[in-house]
Amino acid sequence: MTRSRLTPEREAELYEAVLDLLREVGYDALTMDAVAARTRSSKATLYRQWKSKPELVATALKHSKPVQVGDIDTGTLRGDFHAMIGRTDDRQMEKDSALMRGLAQAIHAHPDLHDALRELLVEPEITGLDALLRRAVDRGEVSADNPALGYVPHMLVGAFVVRQLIEDRTPDQAFLTDYLDAVVLPALGV
Repeated sequence: MTRSRLTPEREAELYEAVLDLLREVGYDALTMDAVAARTRSSKATLYRQWKSKPELVATALKHSKPVQVGDIDTGTLRGDFHAMIGRTDDRQMEKDSALMRGLAQAIHAHPDLHDALRELLVEPEITGLDALLRRAVDRGEVSADNPALGYVPHMLVGAFVVRQLIEDRTPDQAFLTDYLDAVVLPALGV
């Protein structure tokens, strides 16, 4: 990937256009032609920067993500989790939740999208979450042999994804804060 020709501002504009198009038409209908038209760029330029539509989508999602879990260190696990939630607002969570539901459906039909999302978005976040949890273990907040440690990503993603299914409501800061305090932290012995 050679991105040196794009300014950070232009790159951000392209990513925002990709996410807007995803929200408007979904992954299947999103095309490089549509991104090129929306951003007044050529398809060749897009393919020079990103080798495929899945890579462009995953990179756009990663760029728009306000929270890099590995960068959070408040000194306590509860503080870290609350800081993670506090770095985005309810409006953005609602937009992201709708986007993620659409992408969750698309990955079943597009293994290349699944691979790109895992490589560029999921694995770095799991690595950051592992570091956050290791610090909690090192501080003595969580026992190193706590079986819930291996399920923290599942618990967090589950809370974010299934609230819409169960309650027909998007997750918000209040719900996620309560969920962390009532489910995740007690499971970890905090």
